[in-house]
Amino acid sequence: MPAAPTTAPAATAVVDQRRQLPRTDLLLLAVSIAGISLSAPLISATAAPALAIAFWRNSMSVAVLGPYALWRHRAELRGISRRSLLLAMAAGVLLALHFALWMPSLRMTSVASATALVTTTPLWAIVLMRLFGVRAPRLVWLGVGLAFAGVLVLTGVDLSLSPRALLGDGLALAAGAAAAGYMLLGAEVRRTVSTTAYTLVCYATCAVALLAACLLTDTRLAGWPAGAWWQIFLLMVSAQLLGHSLSNRVVRTLGASITSTAILLETPGAALIAAVWLGQWPPAAAYPAVGVILLGLVLVARAERR
Repeated sequence: MPAAPTTAPAATAVVDQRRQLPRTDLLLLAVSIAGISLSAPLISATAAPALAIAFWRNSMSVAVLGPYALWRHRAELRGISRRSLLLAMAAGVLLALHFALWMPSLRMTSVASATALVTTTPLWAIVLMRLFGVRAPRLVWLGVGLAFAGVLVLTGVDLSLSPRALLGDGLALAAGAAAAGYMLLGAEVRRTVSTTAYTLVCYATCAVALLAACLLTDTRLAGWPAGAWWQIFLLMVSAQLLGHSLSNRVVRTLGASITSTAILLETPGAALIAAVWLGQWPPAAAYPAVGVILLGLVLVARAERR
């Protein structure tokens, strides 16, 4: 009996702690979204094949992460379970598929259409979780639906009837599905594996898969001006190391629903970058659209806290 008063408050404290979203991880998620928001403007501006850009951004990431990971996480990498290793490699293949589908779509359809369709990631994530027996609360569905509606309003997406544009739209939609699978697998692996070890395996697998795709499609891997290499390097630092890596860092604590829904903010983030960098200021309707996206994200966060 004496232990009861001690145990009850402890249990209550645990429950209260679980209801709080870590502020540090929310800040890291914001940095991640800022990095990912640079993707579309940089890819569109880089004078190199889309597949080659995807390959080099991942290869450079492995070159940066590799020495540190082998120095600080060598024991963990050696002791990683077979299941976690296979899941991390599968996530890398899905990430490669995401890049191989979305990057070409930016040059086949409008940037607005490609961005809006690739941000269907949270919708695909909910569907995939349901297939594996995880039922999302109605508030999550409502929040994701609101956020995606805000993206459609913000981009003014207009699906063209030209065959090339329709193919680009289909590629972007499939890229969103691949990104959802990548994020869900990453959330599972991150339960037992550190961010550094997971990202090294994932990015290395992604780079190998993209290299194979480049060789099969006879994509040129070099011979561009120096400016293109600097743009790829900036893309690697911003979108890969700060964007994807920080998303992998926070998905363990925030969950796949919040992380994938927050990525919808990539659209207004890219619009803001275009406004500051290129002078392309968004129309007045963009501001309430951002508010709708944020409202949807708040609803998803409330559902996760419950």
